Order: sequence, then C-alpha cells, then structure tokens
Amino acid sequence: MNTQKKSIKIALADDHILLRSALSDLINTFEECSVILQCNNGKELTQRLKKDNLPNIILLDLNMPEMDGFESSLWLKKNYPSIHILMLTMYDSESTMIRLLQTGVKGFLKKDVHPSELKFAIQSVSQNGYYYSNSTTGKLVNLFRNVNELVIEKNILSEQDIKFLKLASTDLTYKEISLQMQLNPRAVDNLRDHLFEKLNVKSRVGLAMYAIRQGLVRF
Repeated sequence: MNTQKKSIKIALADDHILLRSALSDLINTFEECSVILQCNNGKELTQRLKKDNLPNIILLDLNMPEMDGFESSLWLKKNYPSIHILMLTMYDSESTMIRLLQTGVKGFLKKDVHPSELKFAIQSVSQNGYYYSNSTTGKLVNLFRNVNELVIEKNILSEQDIKFLKLASTDLTYKEISLQMQLNPRAVDNLRDHLFEKLNVKSRVGLAMYAIRQGLVRF
C-alpha cells in the first residue's frame, strides 16, 4: 500500500479495548487514514499527545473513566484547537449535542455506525471541518426552530450541574457530595432544587435517570 496516501492521522480514545482495536484496524484500511495513537481514556490521551506528531482527528468515546469525552474535548479545545474531534456515543439527545458543540466537537457518530459512514465522516471533518448525519442535523434543526433563548438555555448544563449530576448518581450522601464539590451543604441543596426545576424531575432517582439518558454516567 502506498503510505504517501496516509495523509489523515487519527487518534482513538476508548476504554473498550476490543472495540478500539477493531476500530483501529478498520480505519487503517481506509487508504487516506492512519491510526497513530490509541488510548484508554482522555487522561492518557492528554499525556501521550506529541506536539511534533499530532493527529488531525481524534475519535473520542463519550463515556470513559478518569476523563470522559466532555472533559477531553474541553481540554483539546483549550490546548490543541486545530485538532478536529469526532465523538463516539450511543447517546444523541439534543442537550447532549448542544454541550458537545460547546466543547468544540465537530461531529457525532453512533457506535453502531456503518463503516462507509465512518469513512465519510472522517473525510468530511478533514475536508470541511465538520460532520453531521441526517439524524443529527434533524435533531439540531428541531431544537433551534421557533425557540427562544430561554428554551435553549434550559437545555444547557453548566460544569457544576454536570459534576453534581454525576455525584448524585452514586451512593454518596448529599453531605459527602458537598465535600467533593467543595460547597457548603446549603449550596448543594440549592443546586439540587435548581436541577429539579430545570430538568423537570422530582427526586434524586429522576436526576440519576436523566444523567444516564444523557450519557453523563454509565453503569
């Protein structure tokens, strides 16, 4: 094979080793692509990126231990804004996509994507700077069609909201959550009540179910 055609350098971050390995093997069959780095999570990715051999595109799994797709994309946006990010996820809700767009993600891919669509997505991001499937485009159009700023704001979670949702989905008490977040217990109560109203749920179970649906936590 003519290695000169391998002009698109790819990095993968996914804690599922078999899936990541299979994905790497597949991408390496695309004549223009070469996987130069595989990592178990975002933290490992940040440690192993080399400035003299940066990937053009990084495929990130949304749910990873230590440093997930949200956190990784924020770090990449700050430190390597020229790298394009494709997010691999089983979750494609509107609020999840909004948050990912805010972190600099250039496209979304479901994990059951067909190889031909994966290839097209990589080429599209490389050439145009973004990739959105028909399904993704439809969701975003529906979200922003005839809505005001209040509706859009309601779908956007702050980093503090997300941290609380992740902790609320564990068996930690609210007091222990306040220690983890370095907030006083009253502030945590206010944050909880704020999310009850914002997400239209009535209990901690409802918060946990929301976090699971949005791909913020995985069991």
